[in-house]
Amino acid sequence: MATDDLMTRVLGTLGDDGPPPVEAIHRLTDLAGVPESMTIAEVADVLDVSPHTLRYYERAGLVEVARDGNGHRVYDADAVRRLVFVTRMRLSGMPMRDLRHYVALVDAGEHTVPERLGLLVEHRDTIRRRIRELTLSLTATEYKIATYGGATGPDVQGPNGAAGPDVHAPNGAAGPDVQALNGAAGP
Repeated sequence: MATDDLMTRVLGTLGDDGPPPVEAIHRLTDLAGVPESMTIAEVADVLDVSPHTLRYYERAGLVEVARDGNGHRVYDADAVRRLVFVTRMRLSGMPMRDLRHYVALVDAGEHTVPERLGLLVEHRDTIRRRIRELTLSLTATEYKIATYGGATGPDVQGPNGAAGPDVHAPNGAAGPDVQALNGAAGP
């Protein structure tokens, strides 16, 4: 099962009551049904990334992968768990230099936990800022869709923070907040 499929399944069980609990991430890294060793093609399928990406992560020092007698990569559960984390961090926008630094800290041992925590807190704050920026962009996009007569989704919050139809005003009229988003006389 690809990571995106697993993520969709896990998030689907959580509902829309806020951010997913940490237990959801534990479910993502639970590899109970995964074989003890896997080929690069199998890991690429599970993580929904290309074999090229996996080789890149290995060259970048983010994961160590054993080789069999024929020189083929053999991924164990620890390598796959680390790759689940790496792919989630990359998807969240963590720069490679920060990810390399984080992995080096993990490999250095428990005494690096405070520094790891600092890196993750900083990255979390960056993600939260991006979510706010994307939410604002989504609101502006939904407004324009409504302006052109399209339907907006019930999960979209309007300028006043309420969900649903108030994202757009009747006849294309908008309050000052939406006009600021929209560029008042925008295209």
